[in-house]
Amino acid sequence: MCAGPSSLFEPARRRTDPRNLVRLAPLALLVLAGCAGRGDLYVLLPGKGGHNGALIVTSGDGQRVLDQPYAAARVSRTGSVEAVATTEAEVRRAFGPALAAQPGRPVSFYLYFLADTDEFTPESKQVVTQIFAEIARRPAPDIVIIGHTDRVGPVPYNDQLSLKRAERVREDLRKLGIPKVRISVAGRGEREPEVPTADEVPEPRNRRVEINVR
Repeated sequence: MCAGPSSLFEPARRRTDPRNLVRLAPLALLVLAGCAGRGDLYVLLPGKGGHNGALIVTSGDGQRVLDQPYAAARVSRTGSVEAVATTEAEVRRAFGPALAAQPGRPVSFYLYFLADTDEFTPESKQVVTQIFAEIARRPAPDIVIIGHTDRVGPVPYNDQLSLKRAERVREDLRKLGIPKVRISVAGRGEREPEVPTADEVPEPRNRRVEINVR
């Protein structure tokens, strides 16, 4: 995260997951090209699942590597790069509205189906409400639904079945008020198995729909 005189959000591109860094400064193009703006503050946010990238802050002959959660550096008015001591509480206090405005991280969900149908398995029925609620709570989600099958049956039939599964999930999501325009569907048939098998071998884990949300 970089703080400057204004509040412009832009993802960074230097040795870090761009979802873990937010920039707030008017010199966005210069920073993205590797030239930090004077007076700007940079803070590395923690990565998902405890995995952290690193950010190199460079200005003139000065350089700092930020590779720990909430590590921070400031580019002084003279162009030097100075380490800044900060804590999670201080970052959230200073940038609370900015952090709250970040879009949710991309996430994927999987639902599984009974053989030769677009009906959920009992296990998927138990979690489908939770999954749909998580998707619906996002203010403007972009959703891609991809249907799959196992290798039992002809390829053309499985293409249609996989699409039917994806469309079934789309219709369920639309009932929650998610506009159709925000949902894309595709059927991949048996081409992208989760578990590779020989032809005509039933595999429950391949009878699935993948829901990608961002």
